[in-house]
This record gives sequence, structure tokens and C-alpha cells, in this order.
Amino acid sequence: MSTEEKIIEVIDQIRPFLIDEGGNLEFVKYENGIVYVKLLGACSHCSMMDYTLKNGIEQAIVAEIPEVKMVENIQEEF
Repeated sequence: MSTEEKIIEVIDQIRPFLIDEGGNLEFVKYENGIVYVKLLGACSHCSMMDYTLKNGIEQAIVAEIPEVKMVENIQEEF
């Protein structure tokens, strides 16, 4: 299984918790030890977005996939 497939598998395990709160998460890419995601729905503008990203999503992915160093949110520009 590739690193990207492992990342997507972990994201799929996290997704139901985000959906329960009105949000979602989209995998964008994995590059140089960094996972790029896009927080969607309520998660995209929540005041707890950074906490969710670093203390929830990033911790879960890094714990399962040691080659991942961090997770970054890509925000859409309007």
C-alpha cells in the first residue's frame, strides 16, 4: 500500500467525526512529508479549525504513518 493510500485510509476513518459536526475533509496531495488537505463545510471557517487540524487530523495521520511530518490546510482564495 502506498503512503497516499494509507493517508486516505486514515482520513476515511476521521471523516465521520467531521461530518457529524457539519464539516468534511478532502485529501489534496502528499509531498515531502507533508499532507495537504482541504477542510470543507463548517470546518472551513470554524474558530477551532487549527486545533482540529493539528490536534486531531495531524495527530491521527502521523501516529499511523511515521513518514508524514505534518498536515497543512489549503484554503481556497476568493
